[in-house]
Amino acid sequence: MITGKKLRKRGWPQGKVIGKVLAAARTLEAQGHSLTEIWAILDQVKTEPASIGEGHPCHPVAVELQAQGPPKIRETPVEAPIWGPELIDPQAIHQLESAMRLPVTVAGALMPDAHVGYGIPIGGVVALENAVAPYMVGVDIACRMMISLYPPDYADRLDNPSQKEQIGRIMQDESRFGIGAKFDKYNRRSHPVLDDEAWGATKQLDRLRDKAHAQLGTSGTGNHFVDAGKLEVGAVGAQVLGIEPGTYLAIMSHSGSRGVGATIANYYSRAARLTTKLPKQYQHLAWLPLDTEVGQEYWVSMNLAGRYASANHHVLHKAIAKRLGCKPVAQVENHHNFAWIESVNGKEVVVHRKGATPAHAGELGIIPGSQGHNSYLVRGLGNTASLNSASHGAGRQMSRKQAKQSISKQERNDWLAQRGVELLGSGMDEAPQGYKDINEVLALQADLAEPIATFKPRLVLMADDGRSEG
Repeated sequence: MITGKKLRKRGWPQGKVIGKVLAAARTLEAQGHSLTEIWAILDQVKTEPASIGEGHPCHPVAVELQAQGPPKIRETPVEAPIWGPELIDPQAIHQLESAMRLPVTVAGALMPDAHVGYGIPIGGVVALENAVAPYMVGVDIACRMMISLYPPDYADRLDNPSQKEQIGRIMQDESRFGIGAKFDKYNRRSHPVLDDEAWGATKQLDRLRDKAHAQLGTSGTGNHFVDAGKLEVGAVGAQVLGIEPGTYLAIMSHSGSRGVGATIANYYSRAARLTTKLPKQYQHLAWLPLDTEVGQEYWVSMNLAGRYASANHHVLHKAIAKRLGCKPVAQVENHHNFAWIESVNGKEVVVHRKGATPAHAGELGIIPGSQGHNSYLVRGLGNTASLNSASHGAGRQMSRKQAKQSISKQERNDWLAQRGVELLGSGMDEAPQGYKDINEVLALQADLAEPIATFKPRLVLMADDGRSEG
């Protein structure tokens, strides 16, 4: 039986159109259509109302939908603070302003590492009311950082050429990089996330489980990496981490939910565009109402992708630790392409952080530099103006294409050699000169997060081809 409640769960708008849909459904039932056929017809009406001609039982519904038109875009965008506008491409600022014009937008902010992305800029933070926007989360759902610290005496291994070479071999042996990268069926990793009951929540997730198993413990392309370096921990950082001050061997990784996240993102981004029907220039900002069936499907899928991304890092770090012959003394991790239900100005909203690090008061996170710059463990300061967020890295100052065209391999290699960094694999699009200065970026957000430890890279492993998964 079709009811108003079921219609709203499937994304039908509130208002008098619901009554017209129910009347059309009764007519279709009287004509002998099955419930499955009626739902299929109604879905076509909702997505293609112009295709329904006069005389069709659903014509009044189609007329009402076309009269309503797309959601109204605000003439004046919601105000959103920007950290370090002098470092940010004006086009990225324009992208955020477009998101601030949506009728469901409540608040937003832009981090100093921001650069142009799909939908909202990388480094953008947007809060929506009762809505989740797949492209505001991003294609690589739950792209994530993780760092493992090993005892101070292990840090000396990076000063010994043969031991440093051994650490590099371990990193290469235990990781896989690139689009479609996976472990063969004899070497697949295991983790409890593969038994998560959410894999059975939708047909799509059920089909993705085998791919998830094959890619568990792997990394993508673009700026995904596994690094080894020295982490310098002072008194404040030591107290926060529960360890002694000193210099530690650290393994740091950056990767996300791989093909699982990309498949989920692409599917529900299309669903969002069909559901909200925004003007062409706003289509990448399309959202799913959170109280609809399709909105809940995405929410469940996104959160599972988040747990899977975390597992990806944990199995990699566990494998490396086993080869090093030592358990880590501390670990820190955080998402930065995700959506969370949080309170903003006393209202429960969905906060999207696309390339932004959660930075609630006291919350630990990792803000990496480029493959040759320092990276930092940080503690959030809980600045509500930024929606409790900070940058997720240094941010690009050149596009990937510009970096390839303007930086030679020799220039990159000389730059890294001067800083004692050995590159085990990377595309030229990730040359460090293509990135902003991480220290300048941190200075511009001193009111958002405070550094508590400094990571200095020595071995950097990335995908060789330089292609990006998005």
